[in-house]
Amino acid sequence: MSVQERKERERAGRERLIVATARELAEQQGWEAVTTRRLAERIEYSQPVLYSHFRGKREIIGAVALQGATELAEAVRTATSAADGPRERVHALAHAYLDFAARNPAVYDAIFQLDGGLPYAQEDTPEPLKDAFAALLECLGEVAGDGVAPGLFTEVFWASLHGVATLTRSGRLPPEDTGPRVELLVDRLAVV
Repeated sequence: MSVQERKERERAGRERLIVATARELAEQQGWEAVTTRRLAERIEYSQPVLYSHFRGKREIIGAVALQGATELAEAVRTATSAADGPRERVHALAHAYLDFAARNPAVYDAIFQLDGGLPYAQEDTPEPLKDAFAALLECLGEVAGDGVAPGLFTEVFWASLHGVATLTRSGRLPPEDTGPRVELLVDRLAVV
């Protein structure tokens, strides 16, 4: 292994450590607790080293968002691949999405609530974000109904799930009614 390859591997390892530490700190204490000073202390590197990888908290949030989007896409695909029939796949998708949001609130916020400097729904949208939407579209496109654009249907269904996730987490919707909400959403929107 050349010196250059070793340095690149070490750099990539530091970046993974920064992202993992930011994610852990955000999940434990919220994104307000994630500062470059605290991250530098936790990873035992100086702030200039941290800044040599990320220009600041915004880019770190973006890195966590991209990682989270990859995990969300995987969770949705795993859940929907195990389900039989379109209706069951939509149910599995909804529950996988809501479970991901509940288990990873800081990551979910990084993807959908916070400014990580990432472009959404544009040509230069990063691949992990496009793939997360594609994971939803793969399942939801088959239940959009005649005359309804699958992408538009997926946006509406996703927006509904996002509303349930954020309103439940904030305490504005009781969590014990999540199941009936999913039933209603699937029954009213998915044409099966």
